[in-house]
This record gives sequence, structure tokens and C-alpha cells, in this order.
Amino acid sequence: MKTFLIDGNNLIGKITRLRRALQQKDKQASREQLVFLLDKYFKAQKNKGVVYFDGFQSTAIASDFLKIKYSQKQTADDLIRADISNAANRKNLTVITSDLALAGFAKACSTEVMKSEVFAKQALQSKSGEDETGIIDKLANQTAEFKKLFGV
Repeated sequence: MKTFLIDGNNLIGKITRLRRALQQKDKQASREQLVFLLDKYFKAQKNKGVVYFDGFQSTAIASDFLKIKYSQKQTADDLIRADISNAANRKNLTVITSDLALAGFAKACSTEVMKSEVFAKQALQSKSGEDETGIIDKLANQTAEFKKLFGV
């Protein structure tokens, strides 16, 4: 079983709709929608996923199939490096990032690396052929509806 270590902010930056529409306006919503997409992907996998975000957790994000880690006072890259260094079997890890320094470190540790944009195209596109824009639009509508319902 593989474990995917996902540089969350880096992946958000490679998903056009999340980057443009959400990251600039509502960081929490972009994180929630990324976790939703990743949850959907890992539900169908026999692999594990860990997503790393820079900074502190503001509101808890529910996930059934992912572990979510916040870097607190350090960077998410530093947290990923530490997890790679502490892994019992680094060859069972795949790091999802387009950060060259982090990718170089992972490769030097015999860890597989996949660029964020490649992962986004291969893993996060719906099997029905629906593109990320359609999925994100649905999520944005759902998020707005929930916020309205719960007065957020």
C-alpha cells in the first residue's frame, strides 16, 4: 500500500479554478474543496493520503479517507521532509508537489515524486469526464448553500 504525501497549497495552485476563484478570496473554502476532491479519489483507492497545509487550522475539515496535517509555525515542506525522514519504508511513499526543492529531497530519499499538475489531471478528473471546473462549481454552490443554512 502506497502513502501519498500531498503538498496541499501547491496542489491548490495547480488547479486553476481553486487557485483563481477560491485561494484569493477564501483560503478555508479552497482547502475544504481540495479535501473533498482528494477524499473522492482516495475512497476508490487502496492507498493512504496525507495532505499538508501551511499554517494553523482555522476550522476543522472532515475527511473519511485522508489525514490532514497543518504545519503550525513551520512550513508544510518541512513537515513533509520530516515525515519522509521518519518513514519506515520510503519506497512506499509518493510525494505530490511541484516544489523543486521538496521534490529533490524526496528523490534523494528514494521516494517517488509526482508533479501536482500531473496528479491533478490524472487523479482528480472525474471518471465521467467532467472537468475540474464543473466539479468545483458544484462544490462552490454546495458551500454557499451550507453557509446560508448555518448562518456562516
